[in-house]
This record gives sequence, structure tokens and C-alpha cells, in this order.
Amino acid sequence: MPLFFRRLLKFNEETQKLEYAHSITWAIIDVENQKYYNNSLIDQRTPEIGLERLRKGEIVKDERIRKSAIEMLEKGNVPYPDRLFKKDVQVSRDKLDLKFDRNSFRKLDNGNYELILEDIEHKVGCTMVLEPQKPVTRHGDNGVVFGVSAEDMFYYFIPRNKANGFIEIEGERIPFENSTAWYDHEFGRHRKEVNDGDTVSQDVAWNWISSQLSNGYEFTAYDLIDNDTEKGVGSYLILIDPQGNRIQVDEFSLRPKGSDWTSTRTFKDYPMEWVLEAPSIGLHIEAKACFPHQEFATVISKPAFWEGRVEVKGRLGKEEIEGPGFVERSGFDSATNLEEFFKVVSRETIRSVKKILPKNPRAEKLAELVSKKNQTNYTKGIDNVQFSKALVEPIRSIIDRGGKSWRSYAALACCDIVGGNSQKAKDWLALPEMMHVGSLIVDDVEDQSDVRRGGPSCHKLYSEALAINAGSACYFLGQIVIYQADELADSKKLRIYNLYFEALRAAHSGQALDIHGLDYMMDEVVEEGVGRLLEERILAIHKLKSAAPASYLAQIGVILGGGSEIQVKGLGDYYEALGISFQIIDDTLNLRGFKAGLKTKGEDITSGKITYPIAKAMTRLDKLDRARLWEIVASKTDDVVLIKEAVDLLDKVSAIDECVQEAKDILNDAWKILDPLVRDSMVKLNLRAFSWYVLDRHY
Repeated sequence: MPLFFRRLLKFNEETQKLEYAHSITWAIIDVENQKYYNNSLIDQRTPEIGLERLRKGEIVKDERIRKSAIEMLEKGNVPYPDRLFKKDVQVSRDKLDLKFDRNSFRKLDNGNYELILEDIEHKVGCTMVLEPQKPVTRHGDNGVVFGVSAEDMFYYFIPRNKANGFIEIEGERIPFENSTAWYDHEFGRHRKEVNDGDTVSQDVAWNWISSQLSNGYEFTAYDLIDNDTEKGVGSYLILIDPQGNRIQVDEFSLRPKGSDWTSTRTFKDYPMEWVLEAPSIGLHIEAKACFPHQEFATVISKPAFWEGRVEVKGRLGKEEIEGPGFVERSGFDSATNLEEFFKVVSRETIRSVKKILPKNPRAEKLAELVSKKNQTNYTKGIDNVQFSKALVEPIRSIIDRGGKSWRSYAALACCDIVGGNSQKAKDWLALPEMMHVGSLIVDDVEDQSDVRRGGPSCHKLYSEALAINAGSACYFLGQIVIYQADELADSKKLRIYNLYFEALRAAHSGQALDIHGLDYMMDEVVEEGVGRLLEERILAIHKLKSAAPASYLAQIGVILGGGSEIQVKGLGDYYEALGISFQIIDDTLNLRGFKAGLKTKGEDITSGKITYPIAKAMTRLDKLDRARLWEIVASKTDDVVLIKEAVDLLDKVSAIDECVQEAKDILNDAWKILDPLVRDSMVKLNLRAFSWYVLDRHY
């Protein structure tokens, strides 16, 4: 599946020559073992080109992702799995002869084609010769098609070629002969406006499918969609008969069928089944992915596309047909910013929890929830419906509303960032969520909070007794994820098991100190203005309650991904800093009020809680103002006027703003330490952007 790209950049006035950028993407797909070996090499000038476009506001819409990408490109790096060419690209001007680093494609004198692909880093590649078995066929409108960036293109293909050669996978050479291959060639130029000469641009997505059928026919079809208008801007179906005759069909439909597969690396959704219908020629095709994980992550297609092997079955007229095929889907980016990205993360986290904790669990699942799988002596006499009402529904009432899910994302991101495969760890999304929601449910009882995630708190719906029990149960239900990780070595399971309970101990220690409160310090703080020790005490609570669990979850992710001990510590330390920063920001947002009614404004003041901004103010206010601020906080007032007075006192010495800046400084300092420990990658880019998202949020 190699794709050689050449893109015109500009006309150089000094050299009087056209300047191009080049790239290549290819993948070897092992259907039997369900493995996808992808490789992407891009132009050496990509950092320079990318920076220019990003600074113009192009490529990505989310400001934080753009900022993160700029930071990475300024170092001269590109996000892995993309890599820069090590050698100059060679393109012959008088014949088809391409040399892209260690990859080449050329037309031989006898009319055949030679393809050589090498990826030394991952020990995969192939060498093959393609011998055309059918004549060249034009796609589109007699060869003319609408390009994905509003350019005019000419598109032809050879639908069936005999292929001989070998594939190399992880050092093993696998020869093949008399196999079949498909060859596409597309080229063109941008249109120019008559008046000003500006290049027309357009944001286009597309679906593409092709197959070599068992009856000697081939077909290829695609449709282009304008993302701005959601209207079609070109669709073609070409059928080739056994003799090589071209049949163009203008009326057809190509649509996804069934449920989507979600990538845990990009959290993009991709259809896994397709239906192609063309009634005028009696064509009905159903295509199904051989396996889901065939996503290709690359900056060439922001941030990824799906291209992979499918199995095709159906009929042409009265004849049953089948064959191997390919589908490509690109440009349909459901999450254009981090807000939308984390909505998908939250959705997938809920799905993961549902597998662990379904409503009305059947016998096998009930046994697992009560004790362990197949341990049925403890479930005898249990009413499933009542069990669900007493335990499952109170927990799910909070989880199903969806949350930020950044803790769940932490584990998967840390798995990927060290080179692991988070798709295999997808069910681990449930563990951080169960841990977190357990603390939320109990915390709401302790604080007598009325609202959680935009709805009534658990104890308001189910009573305090059921809520306390449900919250406590969450800690142990999350443990099921560890039990189910059959592919994980026992030594890693034990290590993760210990980390999990260390996180719980730290969180409960922090909660105990938080509940106990810091009132005992306030007489001295008000009298002497010694707020530094107060700040230290609050940071200790934040570290235990929020930072330690985040750190442990990150370490679990690194272990799942097979990272080094240095990376385990590095990412653990970074997420500890993120947890502290998150909690400091949370303290400031509580004072300024949450949006969308997620929490009531000034709730911490109403509960008489001494938060970080209050401690910060105590070192800056004079004695009279310190006394007044503490008087308001200690009164646990819900009077809006008094709450405003307290906030005004904080603003008088810029306490809230200083807290925000300190949170940013803590995180930036931690990033400087982490940066050299993990390779620059798409996941790392997203992690950096996500960190800013945590601090910049307004809810």
C-alpha cells in the first residue's frame, strides 16, 4: 500500500525553478496475524513548511494543538510515526523513476514496474515487480477528477497486475509469486482564479474503495465531501470487465454500515463495514474490514486516516462475487478541537465501564462483580434487578453523565507515548474512571454537595447510605480490569496492582487531611500573616488527593506500553505536576464560578474551605483584610454579596491570578524534564496540548 507524493510549494524567483515537497506513506498488512506495519517519511523541509502554515492558522483548528505543533517543529522535529527523509529525493523528469530515501518506484523498459520499500528501523519492507494484466483505465470523467484541495487532477489506474517478489517482516523474508496488485497514478495542478490568481482551497474528505473480484472483474469507487458544506463534490464508480473494458456508473451509493471502530490513539471513529450499490448494473457489494486497527497516523492527513484490507462479497447481476479489497477514509475529523476530542474519550470511557459494570448483569458477570468469575456460591439467592438498583445504578448514574476523562486518557496516552499499543489496553479506560467516580460519590456525601456533572449528586438520588457503599465499591470494581488483562505478565499485573492501591491510599490520606481541614492554623495565619506554611499544607493535600493518583495511573500506562524505568518515573512525575496544577486551577475556578451549572459559584467559600488562592492571599493582605477574609470563609455563608466581597479581597492582591500562573509554571517546569525522555510523536504533541487544555479551561 505505498503512496508516493509530490506537492508543488512555489516558484522560486531567484532560481526560476519550481520547488516541490515530497513524502511517502506505506503499510504492510498482515491479515492472518492482524498486524499493521506502517511507515511514513516526509520532506526534510517539513518543519519549516509546517511552521509557516501553522502560523497562518492552517492545518489544525485547535489553538492548543497548533501551539504544541509549533513548539515541536521549532526543534526541527516532526511527530512520530512520521520521520524526515535522510537523503534527497530524486525524481526523473523524462521517465517514471522515483527514489524517496530507501524507497523507489520505476517503470522498466519492458513496461513492468519495480517497487522497493525499506524500513530499517522496524525491519519491514518489500521488493516486487508488477506486470500489467489489463490495460490502463481512466477514473472519473474520462480521467479528470476533482482533487482533495480543489485542484484539477488526472487519474488513471491499472486494476490488475501480476506481482512477484518478497515481503520482509521483522527479519523474516516471505516470497510470493503470481500474486495480484493494483496501481493508481494521479497528478494535476491547482486552478487559478481569473481575477486575482489566488489558489482555490477547499477542505475535502473522501471515501475510496476498490476490489479485484473472483469473476475477473474489478471496481473502484469514491466520493468527495466538502467538510464546510457537507455536500458531495465528486463521485465516480468504474467497473472493469475481464477483457479490460471500462464501465462508468454515475448513479451509485457508497455508505457505511453497522457500528464504528474508535482508535485509542486519535479517538477518531471509522466505519468497519461498507455497502456499495449500483442498481443500473445489478451491483450490490458488502465490504468488511479484515481487522479494525488499520489506522495510519501522519501529519500528511490530519491527524490520521484509515486505509486497510477488506473482504468483499455480493453480487453482480445474478452472479455471486467476492474478492480482496481496500478502503480508504480520510478527512472526516469528528473532533476538531480538544473539547470535542475529550467528549469522544468520555464516550469510550463509559463504554469501557459498561463492559465492567453492566446494568442487570447476567450470572457470569454477577459472579465477577460479587467475587470472581465462575464463583457462583456467593451469587445464589441474589436478585439481579435489586442488585443493580442497590449498587450498579448509583455508580452508573454519575459515570453515564460523562466527565473530563483526562485520568483515563492519561493511562492510554502514556502507553502510546513510550511505543506501546493502547488499542490493546482500551478496557483500562474503566479503571481510572471507577477510581475517580468512587471518590466523587463519597466526596459529595462528605461535602453535602448537591450537584455532580450537571445533575443531582448520587446521595441525592439514592440516599447517603447507598451512595457511600457505591462509592467505596468503585475502588474494588476497578480492580476487575487488572484481573481481565490475560495478555499481561503476572509480574506486571502485580506491579500495577500495587500501584493501584498505593494511589488509593494516597488519595484517602489526602481526603482525610482535607476533611480535617486547616482551621487550626488560621488564628496564627491571620495574626502573623504566615501564609507560606498554609500554602505548603494545601499543596500536600492536592498532591495526595489529585497528583498521586494521576501519577500512579500514568505509571500504569507506561508499564502497559513497555516503557523504561526512566520513562515510568518521568511520566509519573509529569502527571504528578499536572495533578497539582489541575487542582490549583480547580480552586480558582470554584471562586470564579463554573459554566453550564456544573457547580455553584463560590461553593468552597460556602463550605468554609481554605483553598490555595485563600492561602496565597493570606501572605499578601494586611491584617485587617486577612481577618475579614477568614471571617467570611469561616461563616460558611451562601450570601452572594459576602462571597463577592471575599473574591474581591482575593483580587485585591491578585491571589487568583498568581495561582493560575503558578499552576502554569509547575507544569512547564515538569515538561522541560519530561521532554527529552520520550520521542516526539503525535501522542506527545496531543499530551502537551492537553496539558494546556487542563489549565486553560473555564468550567
